[in-house]
Amino acid sequence: MKRILIISSLLLVILAQYSCTKSSLTPEFKDIQKYSIYSYLTANEKDFSSFIQIIQVGGLQTTLSAYNPNGNNYTCFAPNNQAIDNFIKQDGQFGSLADLLKDVTYVKALARYHVVNLGVISNDFPFGAFTEPTLSGDYLNVNFIIQTDTTYYKINNQAPVVKANIETSNGYVHVVSEMLRPITLNSYAWLKRNPGYSIFVAALEATGISKTLDVDMKLEDQPLKPYTMLVEADSIYKKRNINSFDDLVASISPGQTDYTNSNNPLNLFAGYHILIQSRFLNDMVGQATNYNTFADLPLAINGKEIDIMINRGKEEFVFNGDTTDFVGIYYDASNVVTQSGAIHFIDQILKPQVPSRATVTFEFWEEPKLNEFRIKGGTYLIEDHTWLENVTWSGADLYYIKSNDVAETSWNKDYLQIDGDFTITYKIPKIVAGKYDVLLGADSYGSQNALVEVYIDGNKLGGLIDLTQGASASYPWWPSKSVGAVDFKKYDFHTIQVKSLIPGRYKWDYISFEPI
Repeated sequence: MKRILIISSLLLVILAQYSCTKSSLTPEFKDIQKYSIYSYLTANEKDFSSFIQIIQVGGLQTTLSAYNPNGNNYTCFAPNNQAIDNFIKQDGQFGSLADLLKDVTYVKALARYHVVNLGVISNDFPFGAFTEPTLSGDYLNVNFIIQTDTTYYKINNQAPVVKANIETSNGYVHVVSEMLRPITLNSYAWLKRNPGYSIFVAALEATGISKTLDVDMKLEDQPLKPYTMLVEADSIYKKRNINSFDDLVASISPGQTDYTNSNNPLNLFAGYHILIQSRFLNDMVGQATNYNTFADLPLAINGKEIDIMINRGKEEFVFNGDTTDFVGIYYDASNVVTQSGAIHFIDQILKPQVPSRATVTFEFWEEPKLNEFRIKGGTYLIEDHTWLENVTWSGADLYYIKSNDVAETSWNKDYLQIDGDFTITYKIPKIVAGKYDVLLGADSYGSQNALVEVYIDGNKLGGLIDLTQGASASYPWWPSKSVGAVDFKKYDFHTIQVKSLIPGRYKWDYISFEPI
């Protein structure tokens, strides 16, 4: 199992390998920045003649010849001719490139899927999804593949980058040796189509959870939100003598066949593998917290150590003489991108566990509209109250701000802002029962800031909070202010309300709960 820190350190090796890319360009491109992405491809037609035809039928030749109107350049993952030949042979629905080009609708989507609406060099590749979508409106994902003799990038776990950082006048070209396939499958459909996951798929189907998951996420009227799946391959079950769905039932839910009942052990087991909200591996690194699941039972993931550890200390696993006390992740295989979110593959059978309290921080990630703005960046007036599902407000206009300023000191450089005599309420996800210290993250320097009171579930917590002082402008981040202690009696949703006692500006970054 590869470790996150090893991945991080070996990135330097990858970057060093790709830093020589410019020197390997063909002689006619000594001054490459004079040429657009499209010009580069056409000048190297012997390698990219098939992709050029896809671009032309897809109507992208003008786009890739011009500057990005958003001012951010483009990133083109360009499959060479061999990659497209392999794609046609493997796909099965097209007999030749000519057949593929006849399907104009599909070719348009295919061409746009290979172009990210942002110029990104390999040094800035994320360990997860790019911050900007492709021209087809989808998000590509990066995996770092570390093998004995080589390390390289793999886009969507499909397409290895074989030549990177070809700089042009309107962005970058990264040559890939496999074609990228547009995301048309949700996570359930992906597992069902790919061999090796039949036992877990059967559990999803028997419990009826598959019916909830099997939707087209691109339909505007569908209610399902993106989620994350943690999945054991059949091989993991078989190593533990579970060779079929019937064996799994005998192990998890013996004698209880009401699988569609949410209290049934098999239903709980299957739902426990699905995290509410889509999380790539990079989203888990650096924090140890509980994640809510479809099973209405939180799952603990610790991303602060060398490994990303699931349910550490909850169960001991012994196999071939090796002992571990957590469920691990197969990093190279994970970060699979689907319509509905990420799939990660785990190395032990993940059984529901009694949750422990953990520090949990809420930053409005439950709001799909804010996540759209978060990806784009900028300042947005929330014009319609129906845009937000868990945040309500009155008395003043509400803004969401995602800053690109390097000097910005809010967490993740984003926050909600309201200015005046206001009330703002945030319904947060469920928290494990117990006592917590409540910490409010907000801008706390500036005479224009408000003085506020905080209520939890309708009960006032602590005293007056003066946000006009408490830190200097040079402070490295917005400090959290302890509001007081709460004792939650059950695992449930809670409502946080902030009211201005003396009107002014309120920049709300987060609210955090630390066990005491």
